[in-house]
Amino acid sequence: MAKNTKLEVKGTEITIFQENTSDFISLTDIARHRDSERSDYILQNWMRNRSTIEFIGLWEQFNNPAFNSIEFDGIKNQSGSNSFSLTPKRWIETTNAIGILSRTGRYGGTFAHKDIAFEFATWLSAEFKFYLIKEFQRLKEEESNRLKSNWDFQRTLAKVNYHIHTDAIKENLIPETLSKAQVSFVYANEADVLNMALFGKTAKQWRDENPNKKGNVRDYASIEQLVVLSNMESTNALLIHQGLAQSERLVQLNRMAIIQLRSLVVHSKSVGKLKNS
Repeated sequence: MAKNTKLEVKGTEITIFQENTSDFISLTDIARHRDSERSDYILQNWMRNRSTIEFIGLWEQFNNPAFNSIEFDGIKNQSGSNSFSLTPKRWIETTNAIGILSRTGRYGGTFAHKDIAFEFATWLSAEFKFYLIKEFQRLKEEESNRLKSNWDFQRTLAKVNYHIHTDAIKENLIPETLSKAQVSFVYANEADVLNMALFGKTAKQWRDENPNKKGNVRDYASIEQLVVLSNMESTNALLIHQGLAQSERLVQLNRMAIIQLRSLVVHSKSVGKLKNS
Protein backbone atom coordinates (compact mmCIF):
# COMPACT_ATOMS: atom_id res chain seq x y z
CA MET A 1 0.00 0.00 0.00
CA ALA A 2 1.24 3.52 -0.76
CA LYS A 3 2.25 5.77 2.10
CA ASN A 4 -1.16 7.45 1.89
CA THR A 5 -4.08 5.82 0.11
CA LYS A 6 -7.56 7.24 -0.43
CA LEU A 7 -10.81 5.31 -0.43
CA GLU A 8 -14.22 6.74 -1.29
CA VAL A 9 -16.96 5.35 0.96
CA LYS A 10 -20.52 6.59 0.35
CA GLY A 11 -19.26 9.94 -0.88
CA THR A 12 -16.67 10.39 1.89
CA GLU A 13 -12.94 10.25 1.20
CA ILE A 14 -11.11 8.05 3.74
CA THR A 15 -7.32 8.19 4.16
CA ILE A 16 -5.30 5.05 4.98
CA PHE A 17 -1.59 4.70 5.67
CA GLN A 18 0.75 1.96 6.85
CA GLU A 19 2.78 2.06 10.07
CA ASN A 20 5.08 -0.90 10.73
CA THR A 21 3.11 -3.07 8.26
CA SER A 22 -0.21 -2.27 10.02
CA ASP A 23 -3.01 -0.36 8.31
CA PHE A 24 -4.23 2.83 10.01
CA ILE A 25 -7.51 4.43 8.93
CA SER A 26 -8.48 8.06 9.48
CA LEU A 27 -11.08 8.37 12.24
CA THR A 28 -11.34 12.05 11.37
CA ASP A 29 -12.48 11.18 7.84
CA ILE A 30 -14.93 8.55 9.11
CA ALA A 31 -16.45 11.11 11.52
CA ARG A 32 -16.85 13.58 8.63
CA HIS A 33 -19.34 11.19 7.09
CA ARG A 34 -21.70 12.06 9.96
CA ASP A 35 -20.91 15.79 10.20
CA SER A 36 -18.09 17.38 8.20
CA GLU A 37 -18.01 20.44 10.45
CA ARG A 38 -17.96 18.62 13.81
CA SER A 39 -15.71 15.60 13.30
CA ASP A 40 -13.67 16.29 16.46
CA TYR A 41 -16.84 16.52 18.56
CA ILE A 42 -18.17 13.22 17.16
CA LEU A 43 -14.86 11.48 17.83
CA GLN A 44 -14.75 12.76 21.42
CA ASN A 45 -18.34 11.58 21.98
CA TRP A 46 -17.29 8.08 20.93
CA MET A 47 -14.22 8.14 23.16
CA ARG A 48 -16.15 9.12 26.27
CA ASN A 49 -18.20 5.89 26.18
CA ARG A 50 -17.17 3.23 28.67
CA SER A 51 -17.51 0.46 26.09
CA THR A 52 -15.12 2.36 23.79
CA ILE A 53 -12.57 2.80 26.60
CA GLU A 54 -12.78 -0.91 27.43
CA PHE A 55 -12.31 -1.94 23.80
CA ILE A 56 -9.35 0.31 22.96
CA GLY A 57 -7.81 -0.52 26.36
CA LEU A 58 -8.06 -4.25 25.65
CA TRP A 59 -6.54 -3.72 22.21
CA GLU A 60 -3.56 -1.93 23.78
CA GLN A 61 -3.10 -4.56 26.48
CA PHE A 62 -2.89 -7.29 23.85
CA ASN A 63 -0.73 -5.37 21.36
CA ASN A 64 1.34 -2.82 23.31
CA PRO A 65 3.82 -3.99 25.97
CA ALA A 66 4.46 -0.36 26.98
CA PHE A 67 0.79 0.43 27.58
CA ASN A 68 0.23 2.24 30.90
CA SER A 69 -2.44 0.06 32.51
CA ILE A 70 -2.52 2.10 35.72
CA GLU A 71 -3.50 5.27 33.88
CA PHE A 72 -5.95 3.24 31.79
CA ASP A 73 -7.72 2.00 34.93
CA GLY A 74 -8.08 5.59 36.11
CA ILE A 75 -9.61 6.68 32.81
CA LYS A 76 -11.93 3.66 32.72
CA ASN A 77 -13.18 4.39 36.25
CA GLN A 78 -14.05 7.97 35.24
CA SER A 79 -15.75 7.00 31.98
CA GLY A 80 -19.51 7.15 31.78
CA SER A 81 -19.91 10.10 34.12
CA ASN A 82 -21.50 13.30 32.82
CA SER A 83 -18.33 15.29 33.39
CA PHE A 84 -16.00 12.80 31.71
CA SER A 85 -14.33 13.73 28.43
CA LEU A 86 -11.42 12.25 26.52
CA THR A 87 -9.51 13.42 23.46
CA PRO A 88 -7.27 11.24 21.30
CA LYS A 89 -4.27 13.37 22.32
CA ARG A 90 -4.94 12.86 26.03
CA TRP A 91 -5.46 9.12 25.53
CA ILE A 92 -2.16 8.77 23.67
CA GLU A 93 -0.11 10.89 26.05
CA THR A 94 -1.59 9.45 29.26
CA THR A 95 -1.54 5.74 28.41
CA ASN A 96 1.29 5.57 25.85
CA ALA A 97 -1.21 4.11 23.39
CA ILE A 98 -0.15 3.00 19.90
CA GLY A 99 -3.51 1.94 18.43
CA ILE A 100 -4.58 5.56 17.90
CA LEU A 101 -2.26 8.12 16.29
CA SER A 102 -2.41 11.88 15.74
CA ARG A 103 -0.75 13.26 12.61
CA THR A 104 -0.09 16.85 11.69
CA GLY A 105 0.46 18.47 8.32
CA ARG A 106 -1.24 18.03 5.00
CA TYR A 107 -2.56 14.55 5.78
CA GLY A 108 -3.13 15.26 9.46
CA GLY A 109 -5.92 14.05 11.73
CA THR A 110 -6.65 11.18 14.09
CA PHE A 111 -5.91 7.70 12.77
CA ALA A 112 -6.45 4.27 14.31
CA HIS A 113 -5.40 0.70 13.67
CA LYS A 114 -8.00 -0.94 11.43
CA ASP A 115 -9.37 -3.02 14.35
CA ILE A 116 -10.21 0.19 16.22
CA ALA A 117 -11.30 2.08 13.11
CA PHE A 118 -13.86 -0.63 12.24
CA GLU A 119 -15.15 -0.45 15.83
CA PHE A 120 -15.59 3.34 15.48
CA ALA A 121 -17.36 2.85 12.15
CA THR A 122 -19.74 0.38 13.82
CA TRP A 123 -20.65 2.98 16.45
CA LEU A 124 -21.19 5.56 13.73
CA SER A 125 -23.21 3.40 11.34
CA ALA A 126 -23.32 -0.36 10.72
CA GLU A 127 -24.12 0.37 7.08
CA PHE A 128 -21.16 2.72 6.70
CA LYS A 129 -18.86 0.12 8.27
CA PHE A 130 -20.08 -2.43 5.74
CA TYR A 131 -19.21 -0.17 2.79
CA LEU A 132 -15.89 0.78 4.39
CA ILE A 133 -14.95 -2.88 4.67
CA LYS A 134 -16.05 -3.50 1.08
CA GLU A 135 -13.76 -0.73 -0.16
CA PHE A 136 -10.94 -1.87 2.10
CA GLN A 137 -11.41 -5.39 0.72
CA ARG A 138 -11.23 -4.11 -2.86
CA LEU A 139 -8.00 -2.25 -2.08
CA LYS A 140 -6.42 -5.30 -0.49
CA GLU A 141 -7.45 -7.50 -3.40
CA GLU A 142 -5.79 -5.08 -5.81
CA GLU A 143 -2.60 -5.20 -3.73
CA SER A 144 -2.79 -8.97 -3.60
CA ASN A 145 -3.08 -9.21 -7.37
CA ARG A 146 -0.12 -6.89 -7.86
CA LEU A 147 2.03 -8.91 -5.48
CA LYS A 148 0.62 -12.24 -6.75
CA SER A 149 -0.11 -13.28 -3.18
CA ASN A 150 -2.96 -15.37 -1.80
CA TRP A 151 -4.08 -12.84 0.79
CA ASP A 152 -7.60 -13.83 1.81
CA PHE A 153 -9.47 -10.79 3.10
CA GLN A 154 -12.65 -12.55 4.21
CA ARG A 155 -10.81 -14.90 6.54
CA THR A 156 -8.62 -12.03 7.76
CA LEU A 157 -11.75 -10.02 8.57
CA ALA A 158 -13.15 -12.93 10.57
CA LYS A 159 -9.92 -12.89 12.59
CA VAL A 160 -9.76 -9.11 13.15
CA ASN A 161 -10.58 -9.53 16.82
CA TYR A 162 -9.48 -13.18 17.17
CA HIS A 163 -6.56 -12.57 19.53
CA ILE A 164 -8.62 -10.27 21.77
CA HIS A 165 -11.28 -12.98 21.93
CA THR A 166 -8.97 -15.94 22.67
CA ASP A 167 -6.85 -13.99 25.15
CA ALA A 168 -10.00 -13.02 27.04
CA ILE A 169 -10.95 -16.71 27.19
CA LYS A 170 -7.46 -17.66 28.41
CA GLU A 171 -7.42 -14.97 31.12
CA ASN A 172 -10.93 -15.50 32.45
CA LEU A 173 -12.15 -19.01 31.68
CA ILE A 174 -9.16 -21.36 31.71
CA PRO A 175 -7.66 -22.36 35.09
CA GLU A 176 -3.90 -22.97 35.09
CA THR A 177 -4.40 -26.61 36.08
CA LEU A 178 -6.24 -27.63 32.91
CA SER A 179 -4.58 -30.08 30.55
CA LYS A 180 -3.87 -29.10 26.94
CA ALA A 181 -6.81 -31.22 25.81
CA GLN A 182 -9.11 -29.46 28.27
CA VAL A 183 -7.86 -26.06 27.16
CA SER A 184 -8.59 -26.95 23.53
CA PHE A 185 -12.10 -27.98 24.56
CA VAL A 186 -12.75 -24.62 26.21
CA TYR A 187 -11.55 -22.73 23.15
CA ALA A 188 -13.69 -24.85 20.85
CA ASN A 189 -16.62 -24.48 23.22
CA GLU A 190 -16.29 -20.67 23.16
CA ALA A 191 -15.97 -20.63 19.37
CA ASP A 192 -19.26 -22.51 19.22
CA VAL A 193 -20.92 -19.78 21.29
CA LEU A 194 -20.31 -17.48 18.32
CA ASN A 195 -21.25 -20.18 15.83
CA MET A 196 -24.55 -20.84 17.59
CA ALA A 197 -25.33 -17.12 17.94
CA LEU A 198 -24.66 -16.39 14.26
CA PHE A 199 -25.23 -19.63 12.32
CA GLY A 200 -27.59 -21.48 14.67
CA LYS A 201 -25.36 -24.56 14.81
CA THR A 202 -22.05 -25.78 16.22
CA ALA A 203 -18.97 -26.49 14.12
CA LYS A 204 -19.57 -30.25 14.50
CA GLN A 205 -23.21 -29.96 13.43
CA TRP A 206 -22.13 -28.10 10.29
CA ARG A 207 -19.46 -30.71 9.49
CA ASP A 208 -21.98 -33.54 9.97
CA GLU A 209 -24.38 -31.76 7.60
CA ASN A 210 -21.64 -31.04 5.03
CA PRO A 211 -19.30 -34.07 4.99
CA ASN A 212 -18.00 -33.32 1.48
CA LYS A 213 -17.04 -29.70 2.10
CA LYS A 214 -13.56 -28.63 3.12
CA GLY A 215 -12.90 -26.15 5.93
CA ASN A 216 -15.53 -25.04 8.42
CA VAL A 217 -18.77 -23.08 8.60
CA ARG A 218 -16.94 -19.74 8.68
CA ASP A 219 -15.16 -20.48 5.39
CA TYR A 220 -18.58 -20.47 3.72
CA ALA A 221 -19.94 -17.39 5.48
CA SER A 222 -21.09 -14.36 3.50
CA ILE A 223 -19.33 -11.00 3.79
CA GLU A 224 -22.36 -9.79 5.78
CA GLN A 225 -21.96 -12.63 8.27
CA LEU A 226 -18.23 -12.01 8.56
CA VAL A 227 -18.84 -8.32 9.33
CA VAL A 228 -21.17 -9.34 12.16
CA LEU A 229 -18.77 -12.07 13.33
CA SER A 230 -15.98 -9.50 13.62
CA ASN A 231 -18.23 -7.38 15.84
CA MET A 232 -19.31 -10.39 17.91
CA GLU A 233 -15.74 -11.48 18.70
CA SER A 234 -14.82 -8.14 20.25
CA THR A 235 -18.17 -7.92 22.07
CA ASN A 236 -17.80 -11.45 23.47
CA ALA A 237 -14.31 -10.57 24.75
CA LEU A 238 -15.75 -7.61 26.67
CA LEU A 239 -18.61 -9.72 28.06
CA ILE A 240 -16.13 -12.37 29.21
CA HIS A 241 -14.07 -9.73 31.03
CA GLN A 242 -17.27 -8.48 32.64
CA GLY A 243 -17.89 -11.95 34.06
CA LEU A 244 -21.14 -12.78 32.23
CA ALA A 245 -22.12 -16.44 32.15
CA GLN A 246 -21.86 -18.22 28.81
CA SER A 247 -25.63 -18.65 28.55
CA GLU A 248 -26.17 -14.89 29.08
CA ARG A 249 -23.53 -14.04 26.50
CA LEU A 250 -25.08 -16.42 23.97
CA VAL A 251 -28.45 -14.66 24.27
CA GLN A 252 -26.90 -11.19 23.92
CA LEU A 253 -24.72 -12.22 20.97
CA ASN A 254 -27.67 -13.83 19.19
CA ARG A 255 -29.73 -10.64 19.56
CA MET A 256 -26.77 -8.63 18.29
CA ALA A 257 -26.41 -10.91 15.23
CA ILE A 258 -30.12 -10.64 14.38
CA ILE A 259 -30.19 -6.84 14.68
CA GLN A 260 -27.02 -6.26 12.65
CA LEU A 261 -27.88 -8.75 9.90
CA ARG A 262 -31.34 -7.24 9.55
CA SER A 263 -29.74 -3.83 9.16
CA LEU A 264 -27.49 -5.13 6.37
CA VAL A 265 -30.33 -7.00 4.64
CA VAL A 266 -32.31 -3.75 4.42
CA HIS A 267 -29.59 -2.46 2.12
CA SER A 268 -29.25 -5.67 0.12
CA LYS A 269 -30.13 -4.03 -3.20
CA SER A 270 -27.31 -1.53 -2.86
CA VAL A 271 -24.96 -4.30 -1.77
CA GLY A 272 -25.93 -6.31 -4.81
CA LYS A 273 -24.96 -3.43 -7.06
CA LEU A 274 -21.56 -3.29 -5.35
CA LYS A 275 -20.98 -7.00 -5.77
CA ASN A 276 -21.81 -6.83 -9.48
CA SER A 277 -19.73 -3.73 -10.19
